[in-house]
Amino acid sequence: MATPGAGDPLHAKNGKAPVAQRIDPTREKLTPEQLQFMRQVQLAQWQKSLPQRRTRNIVTGLGIGALVLAIYGYTFYSVSQERFLDELEDEAKAARARALARASGP
Repeated sequence: MATPGAGDPLHAKNGKAPVAQRIDPTREKLTPEQLQFMRQVQLAQWQKSLPQRRTRNIVTGLGIGALVLAIYGYTFYSVSQERFLDELEDEAKAARARALARASGP
């Protein structure tokens, strides 16, 4: 019987497939072929998850853009509805008129 992980697709005891072990390539001595295989597997995994990641990024970008446009639009709407500065200008005109009347009156 072959040792688990050495080409044996199933463990003889429990019938489950072996689980890959995490290794640190800087601590363990790996052959160039093993390093190349690791790079190929990592690239395949990255390419497999790329469409899902791209979709999430697009949805996130659209959501943030919509939020920015909503804040921008609300700001313009609220500023256009604001009469505060008009009232201040009217009060300033009345104050100037009173000051002119006092200065020229006596």
